[in-house]
Amino acid sequence: MNIGEIAKRAGVSRSTVSYALSGKRSVSEETRRKIQQVIDELGYQPNASARALANGRTNTIGLVFPPAGNHYTGMQLDFIGSVVEAAAAYDYDVLLSPSGADSDRSFQRLLGERRVDGAILMEIRLRDDRVDHLKAAGFPAVCIGRTEQPDGNWWVGLDHTALVERCVHHLADLGHRRVAFVNRPEQLLRAGYESAHRGLDGFTKAAAERGLTFRTYCCGDDASSGQACLERILHDEPATTALVTLNEAALGGLYRGLAQAGRHVPRDFSVTGVVAGRWAETVTPQLTAADVPAEQLGRLAVESLVERLDHPDTPPRHHLLTPPISLRASTAPAGAVPGRGPTP
Repeated sequence: MNIGEIAKRAGVSRSTVSYALSGKRSVSEETRRKIQQVIDELGYQPNASARALANGRTNTIGLVFPPAGNHYTGMQLDFIGSVVEAAAAYDYDVLLSPSGADSDRSFQRLLGERRVDGAILMEIRLRDDRVDHLKAAGFPAVCIGRTEQPDGNWWVGLDHTALVERCVHHLADLGHRRVAFVNRPEQLLRAGYESAHRGLDGFTKAAAERGLTFRTYCCGDDASSGQACLERILHDEPATTALVTLNEAALGGLYRGLAQAGRHVPRDFSVTGVVAGRWAETVTPQLTAADVPAEQLGRLAVESLVERLDHPDTPPRHHLLTPPISLRASTAPAGAVPGRGPTP
């Protein structure tokens, strides 16, 4: 069946059928019902356009995530997978839209052509023009992360500030006095990525509170950058005995750099951070970390968006998750740094 056949049986023009299916121009309710009746009589298998014709919805949600650059991190892929799986449970398809700003063509098509009923936004910035644009357009959206003024938005997120603080306090309780923070890449920090900024705030606050000597570093999202970052840490302060990281993609390189420097984890050096559980368990020794609940975040984002679509007048929902620290094998009481004697 094609548009011409539908138009012939409904007694309307091809353009009218096209407008009714796409929603690009208004069509009277009587004509819309007539076209839908023809589709039903012909036993047409409903697709996105037919569903939109019948109930005003595409049964598709958009997942807006940043352009990959060289690759996506494991955590990002976990989020994407969790959203797709959760959406399927509600009989929604997911349209992936790589967009870093509201001026991106992909983002504009998503919004302007109403290809989706609503959107979930990943990698939120403290000041995010995409969020502002969707809010101004009245387009239903849920953020994974928080902007600087989150109260008027629907969002789910991790409390990166509190989680990193817990990591620092854990290290301080073990007697570590010189610690480092390994953040996401510098360009993401400059762009205002929420998790990078809130994690940094939590680290500096907790380290100062515990009277620790500390340095902070930005690191690329790959193993070689992690190794180079670890080399900088030990060059800048050889007596450093522990680090906290938000950068799971660099984790293998951090471990490799410690091994090449002759630092045994955790006897000589402790490592902790905020990392998805399955990634924390891929390194040896396994990482003591606040496990990122990607599946729960994705499910909550989809549930919130579906609720917003079904009940447009519902006040904004907020879900801030603070998973516990999973104690594994990468942290231990501070000991002697090889070649330097006890750590003061």
